[in-house]
Amino acid sequence: MKNIYISLLLLLNIVGACGQNNNNNNNKENRMIKFNKLTQAEENVIVNKATERPFTGEYLNNTEEGTYVCKRCDAPLFYSSDKFDANCGWPSFDDEIEGSVKRVPDADGRRTEIICNNCGAHLGHVFLGESFTKKNTRHCVNSISLKFIPKKDKLQVKDKSLEKIYFASGCFWGTEYFFMKAPGVVSTSVGFMGGDKKNPTYKEVSEQKTGHVETTEVVFDPTKTTYGDLVRLFFETHDFTQTDGQGPDIGPQYLSRIFYKNDEEKKIAEKYIGLLTEKGYRVATTLKPVSDYWKAENYHQQYYKHKGSTPYCHVYKKIF
Repeated sequence: MKNIYISLLLLLNIVGACGQNNNNNNNKENRMIKFNKLTQAEENVIVNKATERPFTGEYLNNTEEGTYVCKRCDAPLFYSSDKFDANCGWPSFDDEIEGSVKRVPDADGRRTEIICNNCGAHLGHVFLGESFTKKNTRHCVNSISLKFIPKKDKLQVKDKSLEKIYFASGCFWGTEYFFMKAPGVVSTSVGFMGGDKKNPTYKEVSEQKTGHVETTEVVFDPTKTTYGDLVRLFFETHDFTQTDGQGPDIGPQYLSRIFYKNDEEKKIAEKYIGLLTEKGYRVATTLKPVSDYWKAENYHQQYYKHKGSTPYCHVYKKIF
């Protein structure tokens, strides 16, 4: 009996030591992240998990297009396109940028807290099943935990810039499938670009009267990948020689196209089209300037990830 007691004590000591090591590792990781300086009011909410008073937050009624980032570490958290008015007193979002928000049980034992997945900053709480939107999700967020980056400004994160680029290569489900897995890509979404219809629906684009093509928006970290790398991936994951669509998907909304923001992007795209032409390919991909991007309905976002399957008309084939 004495031997069993001693063994149990040893086991508890080992478990305790492991837990302490894990906590130490987490603290070390947090110390490695560069935090922005916080005011006392910001620290009360972000660090000490207080709640700002309802209907007082800076971003409650903000309707400008852009991205909401973490006040403490600048990690992108929410897109303005996912913000809605829940009349609850705090900014509400029915979706987060994939991988940016972590859900943890709240200390009150009833609610689910949401924190920045990068630095652990307290954001607010998430509620499900309220039927405010089709996503049936409400991220209730303290304005004071956020910073807003207008769409017209370049998104700054940790002293570096994230770049947004746009590709069309047939069904946007398949295009996004490969880009969302690419190294250096921070986030992706799917929508429409190139036409004259404002805020089109998927049904309207499918009727081939809007001029839009199905488009994937890719946000990437230029310190981890390059525009050229992603242009190569674009060409290596679809049939860029097909002139009437992609695979079995036929129609103008499925054409192969690169939207460029500036002359540098255009020249890089032209360079790879030239390399493909030298290899004997007849490239059908067209180049067009970036225009207004309209995000598609929520059920189209990260479609294959949520469905648990793979694309039917996009496959990877190494060319370069």
